[in-house]
Amino acid sequence: MAGYDIVIIGGAIMGASAAYFLREEGFTGSIAVIERDPQFTGSSTTLSAASIRQQFSIPENIRLSRFTLDLFRNLKQRFGDDADIGFREKGYLILAGDEGLPILEANYAVQIHEGADVVLEKPDELRQRFSWLSTEGITAGTYGRSGEGWFDAHALLGLIRKALRSKNVDLIKDEVIAIERKGDRIVSVTLAEGGRIETRRVINAAGPNAGKVSALADINLPVEPRKRTIFVFEARDIYDDMPLMVDPGGVWVRPEGSVYIAGGAEHEHDELAADPNDFEPAWDLFEEVVWPALANRVPSFEAIKLTRAWAGHYDYNTLDQNAVIGPHPELSNFIFANGFSGHGLQQAPAVGKALAELIIHGSYKTIDCSTFGYQRIVEERPFRELNVI
Repeated sequence: MAGYDIVIIGGAIMGASAAYFLREEGFTGSIAVIERDPQFTGSSTTLSAASIRQQFSIPENIRLSRFTLDLFRNLKQRFGDDADIGFREKGYLILAGDEGLPILEANYAVQIHEGADVVLEKPDELRQRFSWLSTEGITAGTYGRSGEGWFDAHALLGLIRKALRSKNVDLIKDEVIAIERKGDRIVSVTLAEGGRIETRRVINAAGPNAGKVSALADINLPVEPRKRTIFVFEARDIYDDMPLMVDPGGVWVRPEGSVYIAGGAEHEHDELAADPNDFEPAWDLFEEVVWPALANRVPSFEAIKLTRAWAGHYDYNTLDQNAVIGPHPELSNFIFANGFSGHGLQQAPAVGKALAELIIHGSYKTIDCSTFGYQRIVEERPFRELNVI
């Protein structure tokens, strides 16, 4: 097989976005995107809850999501008049009790400074806004009035991958099983079926498998799969004004057409990496944690019917639950786009743009992602995102 200037390992939303923006930014060299599951049946992208928010604790995370928000609002100009990802701009509602209030207020200050359309409200204001809400144990909540919501992940990925077909990007169904280093450079990757491919640069966009991919190059990356289950249930009442609501304990819920989806609080149960081939929903989590929290927060949810569930995996950064973006400090042609710990889908277009700028221009232009660099992994210096859902 012929060599490539850039090999991208992983063809879901992160890898596809990197390839897309490389071409948009003017890269004319050869690009191969390697994806072992081009139907994306087990992909974090397609198994996620597909949401976007500005309610983060770190300014750079807010900026990454705001870039993607702008892309959502200009889909037709970029991808054509038929482009539609079903974006529902219904907001996030993040609730806190006494213990979580200082963090909520600090996060809110960051969000307002970054221009996010978020309000912080006390229990009486929240009850007035959302009649179905019980504020027992709640001290305050932040609500995103615009710029937050949910969308169709399959549709977004389909738009970007379709665009790649007209941009001279080779989409290869295969798996990378070896990476060859010579000195301070990656020189080739080896595919399970396609053999050895020489390359000038590798982008690791392998999602939950990013740690294993990095290990092929003798690089330690503390990213591993953590299973997350999404439950689908029916309820008597449909609250069309319900945003994606996050309870202080981490359980979240949002409407999805005539049903609701919910999840969260797995961090109380899973301390170890998940089997990346395990897609069995954690059914006991619903009865033990999710349903009691829902019934406490929305009284009518005491009577609901669980209809189905599915499970996927976060690309979980065990150091700080935050992204690792940019080149390895010593192996400069190995580039990370990993460890987003649940917010990778909403930030992928922005990360693709940032990496394209870095590769072509030698520096970040639109959003400075240097604070997400790998050096903090070497130094074991966490850069922690406090608002992980």
